[in-house]
Amino acid sequence: MAAPGAEEDVMARYRSPLVSRYASAEMAYNFSERKKFGTWRRLWLYLAQAEKSLGLPITDEQIKEMETNLDNIDFKMAAEEEKKLRHDVMAHVHTFAHCCPKAAAIIHLGATSCYVGDNTDLIVLRDGFNLLLPKLARVISRLADFAEKYADMPALGFTHYQPAQLTTVGKRCCLWIQDLCMDLQSLERARDDLRFRGVKGTTGTQASFLQLFEGDHSKVEELDRLVTAKAGFKRAYMVTGQTYSRKVDIGVLAVLASLGASIHKICTDIRLLANLKEIEEPFEKDQIGSSAMPYKRNPMRSERCCSLARHLMTLVMDPLQTASVQWFERTLDDSANRRVCLAEAFLTADIILSTLQNISEGLVVYPKVIERRIRQELPFMATENIIMAMVKAGGNRQDCHEKIRVLSQQAAAVVKQEGGDNDFIARVRADPYFNPIHKQLESLLDPSSFTGRAPQQVAKFLKEEVRPALIPYQSKMGGKIELTL
Repeated sequence: MAAPGAEEDVMARYRSPLVSRYASAEMAYNFSERKKFGTWRRLWLYLAQAEKSLGLPITDEQIKEMETNLDNIDFKMAAEEEKKLRHDVMAHVHTFAHCCPKAAAIIHLGATSCYVGDNTDLIVLRDGFNLLLPKLARVISRLADFAEKYADMPALGFTHYQPAQLTTVGKRCCLWIQDLCMDLQSLERARDDLRFRGVKGTTGTQASFLQLFEGDHSKVEELDRLVTAKAGFKRAYMVTGQTYSRKVDIGVLAVLASLGASIHKICTDIRLLANLKEIEEPFEKDQIGSSAMPYKRNPMRSERCCSLARHLMTLVMDPLQTASVQWFERTLDDSANRRVCLAEAFLTADIILSTLQNISEGLVVYPKVIERRIRQELPFMATENIIMAMVKAGGNRQDCHEKIRVLSQQAAAVVKQEGGDNDFIARVRADPYFNPIHKQLESLLDPSSFTGRAPQQVAKFLKEEVRPALIPYQSKMGGKIELTL
């Protein structure tokens, strides 16, 4: 039972948090009713203009009337018409015709519902990519600046989440950037691969248009080309059923799911580093980490990204299943599903990119914590260097190996059993056997000597791969982004 006043009180109705809480106004508008139905009217205008240019009896007055009323949409009337007709496209044909009485007879001439439905979807998908790509580029740019700043800072590397050889803070960030650069290329390719459905008729044969043009195939082809160009597409699909192939939707959501996987991995790394107290996401002055534990600094932005990224990754299952059950030229069981999954994929990608940009603009690094963790593990990693130095000083490798084995196990026991610091180097200094290399120990334990070519890799990667990929987006880099929630 509806709560009193539910029709008037927006807070008494479910609203998708993707719109009410998270996504940008631009992306929310892209999937709005106003954008959808306004695009329908523009598509009807493009069709009429093209048909007129090819000789059909359509007047300038009719065209002008349509142009004047593109955004004059009576949504209440359209809703009433749809309730009566049980057909959304015809409801809007009638609503458009109501404010365009002179053009009423030629609106939707020769077209099927998918002329406006599918073509609008393709426009919205293209525009959605155009909103996401600059945001992704901004994230990459911010992370590239971070990687460059910390290219030389040694940090403990992990494999299997166990201490491994050293890397640098900047080099680790480049692993994140490389994944996002792959996503940038994939999103660009998916956008550029989109074609227009065009004017294909009820089962894709263009029979209705061939009849309109009295069997003139060249005019039907030209009509398809003209409308495609007016909608801003370079190509249309040469063959369709009533709809464009639903495999197109698979490709679109697959690249967004892949982006979700990249961001989930990045933000998981940040959450783990926050636990280690090496790197933290930004934390506002008045932000509360926990209602019960005032001292906490929870990585809530990274957690939000992971949470929403999981949703994004699952959405690709919808178009996979939809494409597999499209019988012959089409069935309508795709419609309700696509209303949900296509919009949610772009809205979700939009907010996780905005959130990751905010994170990447305020990452906090704690060098002393990073140095301390290196000191705890580096002595064990330096054992081979110590052995080599002793051999060069005239020692026997096997004798040295046994000495180090004993001392390292003693130091490991202090760390694991007593909770103390790694005192391996102190034990080496105290053992007369290692007197020949005592003066070399500092240089043998210099962390920068254990990071290999990490700094050089960062510089080369950023210069040759990352910065060039961002050139098309330089004018859209913008300033910092602040999150309202």
